[in-house]
Amino acid sequence: MRSRKFHAGALLAAAVLAVSAGAVPASAVDYERLLNGDFSGSTIDPWWTGAGTSGHVTSGEFCTTVTGGTVNRYDALVGQNGVPFEAGQRYTLAFDAHATTTQPISAVAGEAVSPYRQISRNDLTVTPTTQHFTFAFTSTVDFPNAGNGQLAFWFGGQTSDNTICLDNISLIGGVIPPGGQPPTSGIRVNQDSYAPGLPKQATLISASATPLTWTLRSSAGAAVATGQTTPRGADAASGENVHEIDFSSYDTVGAGYTLAVGSETSFPFSISSDGLKKLRHDALAFFYHQRSGVAIDAKYVGATYARPAGHVNVPPNQGDNNVPCRSDLNCGYTLDVRGGWYDAGDHGKYVVNGGIAAWQLLNEYERALRMGDASALGDGTLAIPEQANGVPDILDEARWEVDFLLEMQVPDGRSNAGMVHHKIHDAQWTALPTRPDQDSQPRRLSPPSTAATLNMAAVAAQASRLWRTIDPAYSAKLCAAAEKAYAAAKANPIMLADPNDGTGGGTYSDNTVTDEFYWAAAELYSSTGKRTYRDDVTGSSLYRGVSFNTHGFDWSSTGALGDITLALVPNDLPVADLAAIRAAITTTADSHLAQMKSMGYPAPYRTADGSYEWGSNGLVANNGMVLALAYDFTKQDKYRDGAFQAMYYLLGRNPANYSYVSGHGDQPVRNVHHRFWAHELDPSLPTAPPGVLSGGPNSGLQDPTAARLLAGCKPQRCFVDDIQAYSVNEVAINWNSALAWLANWVAEKSSSPVTPPGDCRVTYASNTWNTGFTATITLTNTGTAAWTDWALTFPFPGDQQVAQGWSATWSQSGANVTATAMPWNSTLAPGASTTIGFNGTYTGVNTNPSSFTVNGRTCG
Repeated sequence: MRSRKFHAGALLAAAVLAVSAGAVPASAVDYERLLNGDFSGSTIDPWWTGAGTSGHVTSGEFCTTVTGGTVNRYDALVGQNGVPFEAGQRYTLAFDAHATTTQPISAVAGEAVSPYRQISRNDLTVTPTTQHFTFAFTSTVDFPNAGNGQLAFWFGGQTSDNTICLDNISLIGGVIPPGGQPPTSGIRVNQDSYAPGLPKQATLISASATPLTWTLRSSAGAAVATGQTTPRGADAASGENVHEIDFSSYDTVGAGYTLAVGSETSFPFSISSDGLKKLRHDALAFFYHQRSGVAIDAKYVGATYARPAGHVNVPPNQGDNNVPCRSDLNCGYTLDVRGGWYDAGDHGKYVVNGGIAAWQLLNEYERALRMGDASALGDGTLAIPEQANGVPDILDEARWEVDFLLEMQVPDGRSNAGMVHHKIHDAQWTALPTRPDQDSQPRRLSPPSTAATLNMAAVAAQASRLWRTIDPAYSAKLCAAAEKAYAAAKANPIMLADPNDGTGGGTYSDNTVTDEFYWAAAELYSSTGKRTYRDDVTGSSLYRGVSFNTHGFDWSSTGALGDITLALVPNDLPVADLAAIRAAITTTADSHLAQMKSMGYPAPYRTADGSYEWGSNGLVANNGMVLALAYDFTKQDKYRDGAFQAMYYLLGRNPANYSYVSGHGDQPVRNVHHRFWAHELDPSLPTAPPGVLSGGPNSGLQDPTAARLLAGCKPQRCFVDDIQAYSVNEVAINWNSALAWLANWVAEKSSSPVTPPGDCRVTYASNTWNTGFTATITLTNTGTAAWTDWALTFPFPGDQQVAQGWSATWSQSGANVTATAMPWNSTLAPGASTTIGFNGTYTGVNTNPSSFTVNGRTCG
């Protein structure tokens, strides 16, 4: 979660329009239209203060210090934006007010942006004695929830300073209830595309206790399949009564399909791998858009999304080439920290968020190299300036952030040399919208932190092994920086980020860095093989997969990243320990699958109290990654299907009925919280480009727009596609890196239907001595179709343990053993065989296993 601050938009102008009276309609409902009108907490949010004013809560009142000497009453004002008004509806404004010195003020309802239409203005006089004021008026214009409606108080036009206090501010009226969801279909589908050959489900909202008939229609409206829904009853996360529609049996590739039940019809969708393949590259394209310090060229993104370079010292920018520390630090140096990715919807760059995002792109490639297909990530696959340089494009993109992480390191000869600064951002929050090159704020470095230092150490070590054959000199530079950072972190193990350092940027504070130490040690050991890092890995309390849990990993919980690397990259750790890591992954995946079976809208996501939190979609994608890895290690279809369900949730099979990925689906998010993709506020600016993941449902509603529109929402419905709703609709590099990883995996697995193994035969022979034995296993494809990959599983009947294996990747969980193919023996033509084996230990009797499966199918 990041800490954010609400920003006022344009303020009411002085234009005054006549207001006509109207009768109160019989259907009027007493809806409260303001937030935080009683100031019972410590904050004035979402009320704002304008120029010449400063506001704070004092004794439960909103008190504003007003600087005198202004000419007009509207020269000093406070207010609240996003207030809904309905034309022809009656409203009652009430509040209490007093002032240090008697003066006139105005209470004004109207429009926050040009042409600044005014609905009502009431002039009054406040005195040192508290008075209660009530005014009624009828709205002449419509402003929807979270639109450009505004209530403001004008305090200017006085010669002397004054303090004015308001309390119990209430605006009652209107007949449209608050709410953030648009009218939508009662059938929720993956709005993009279902992969051929794999399960296909949708969700119907219905209180019926009996099955209903569903119909699948082609783009021409013809019925192509029909069946019965499965009632699921009440669904806690959505607050809905739901049925499941399973149309997996229909597998004809095509576009424009819809599902219908009675009068309900879904959004259209495809049965094809094309949309998922496109998403793989769209999700990665996000990072080029987010680059700092370089112009975003129309050649790669089109004219709509092209923009000048941000933060390169071209006025009005104060660039990132010579950034000082925060004024209270007196560090005595500046850093050139140009480059990197803007973290989210603001212009900050944060090492702990950049660390996991860069790691995930690098891991996406490393996993594809070792267990998948890296060709789709190669040179020339992305629209970026580095294409055709002989380096895989995903590595070129990741390097843009990796180099920035190195730039944040404290120079030699300085206090805390080798440590890494936590973040760099504007001195104050940047206004929304602001294109990066138009940002006039000064830039500041926050202090170094242990967490940031270990993030850099981990990512630089990881990158060093991927560049070892591409650019040995760069690889050596990365490794040296990583080792220096790790040593500095061990010398400063509790240099924690300040949780109060939230002015102008998110805090990203983290009080526990055991996980970062484990992650960094795992990466350094995997890249260098050095004993000291191996000892730090095996001596950690997180060793052997302890970090995996059903909540998931993120920027503040990174231990699982180290385990994933250890499970993927060859090393000399004990076979049993590596098996324990893989078992932790599959056990966690099994827990996700068990929960998803009970959900109306399956998503691998869980909190202790059932709520959804800031960035829930990023966690859904990360947990989808765990399911994907479980499939990689076991080849069991249930994990593959679970990973696809996670993606389908993000693409529209969710209670909000949005595709949370821009540009994918018929109702995708468009108005994400971003300072350049801000069309909702400025029609000259674009909406989000394709492939951007919204943060998603968040029960906390930590912004005024979400709080206004979504009060009382069920966890999966706490979402609105509004640029001001930053706690539910912001973007972030670590959420998009999770999407990119999962999208690549899904595209890889949907490129063609997975070939079932057909019939198989397994022979098992063992040679036993004392408490040890050697086993030889021969797998034969007795079917008519080639195996494109395989995973053999079997249970030991006793306490046997695999100690060391060959010709396969071996793992064991309890009695259950899994052997997965090596690249050289993964394909077996009909009639072909491969022989694998292992050394094992036992006590008692060494009885041979009697049942074997390949890819989940029982063999003879």
